[in-house]
Amino acid sequence: MIAQIIFSLILALAIALFSKNVRKIRRNILLGHDTNRSDNPALRWKTMAKVALGQTKMVKRPVAAMLHFFIYVGFVIINIEVLEIMLDGIFGSHRVFSRPLGSLYGVLIGSFEVLALLVLIACVAFLCRRNILKLKRFSGVEMTSWPKSDANYILIVEILLMTAFLTMNAADHQLQLLGFGHYIHAGSFPVSNFLAPILPTDAATLELIERGCWWFHIIGILAFLNYLPYSKHFHIMLAFPNTYYSNLNPKGKFTNMASVTTEVKAMLDPSFVPENTGEPGRFGAKDVTDLTWKNLMEAYTCTECGRCTSVCPANITGKLLSPRKIMMDTRDRITEVGNNIDKHGKDFKDEKSLLDTYITREEIWACTTCNACAEACPVNINPLEIITELRRYVVMEESQAPASLNNMFGNIENNSAPWKYSNADRLNWAKPE
Repeated sequence: MIAQIIFSLILALAIALFSKNVRKIRRNILLGHDTNRSDNPALRWKTMAKVALGQTKMVKRPVAAMLHFFIYVGFVIINIEVLEIMLDGIFGSHRVFSRPLGSLYGVLIGSFEVLALLVLIACVAFLCRRNILKLKRFSGVEMTSWPKSDANYILIVEILLMTAFLTMNAADHQLQLLGFGHYIHAGSFPVSNFLAPILPTDAATLELIERGCWWFHIIGILAFLNYLPYSKHFHIMLAFPNTYYSNLNPKGKFTNMASVTTEVKAMLDPSFVPENTGEPGRFGAKDVTDLTWKNLMEAYTCTECGRCTSVCPANITGKLLSPRKIMMDTRDRITEVGNNIDKHGKDFKDEKSLLDTYITREEIWACTTCNACAEACPVNINPLEIITELRRYVVMEESQAPASLNNMFGNIENNSAPWKYSNADRLNWAKPE
């Protein structure tokens, strides 16, 4: 009973802490402006199933796709075993699903073990790719010590959890063969069975190993759960809603600013009465609260995989821009804003902003708006939307566009074309000399 009480308290505390952190992130996301992403639900479900569930955008890099698939499937399916472990911890039972599932239980446990081995192999491979092969896309100015350590921590924890799971099963199997205590004959152990030769033979030590691995495995999972909100691996939770709320418009189609649309309507129709929204709208975005909630959700969904930056033509040619950094900076800034609200109240101003404090103007003007980053992202994140809004603010609020753009704006205003010559001279190139 003491073990059950201790486990139940730990479980309740872990769930409460995780819920608190999730509510805080939800609050931070909703600090963004509203945008309608509820249209065409059938297509949205299809997009989510294809991109988030089906991992279709991962296959462009086959090796990484295969390794990620092992971890992804293992994470989803092994959770059935975690459910059993939790029920055993609460009710003091042992392998509670073995009786109702009968012979199917052996198939499931055997499958879990194979998946656990594949997850372990994939995590070791990912560690080698990051720390031995040192793939280029895992580096960059934004990949400071914390982002690199974060990735390594998760991989190491997953290796430890899978090792504990297999060791627990190996000891459990040996205790079943010995007919010790409550260890009933249940399950199939095609992987952990090979660990038997390195385990002790006496029942008391085996029980100590089995119980120790059981506690380590389940507490490790609960600790991992509460680490997620502080980590890039929160995409485990947000990848599905983020892909569901994807932008369904063709890539490259820009949104009209409501504030500009209102002014145009007023110019064209003197009887037009603009809707009173309280505060005057800002052109573009200077800080994260000027972005939409979807932009902020994407920032929390970013996996920092670097696929966007690796295909960015500006970054490839040595420019300062890194689309991954845009998303990481947005996440860091909205987290800072949320922490300020918690400490000082919602009206607190820290004299910082996403533009200039986090993202430089050189970065936003280096973008070619080619949409390569949005196409490459495995979970449909679009850094270009944030870059565009920052540009709009610089041009329309501050009138500080680069000289080349100001020249183009002047030509469009005077000649209805980006070039210096007038409409009447457009076809001069076709005239015979």
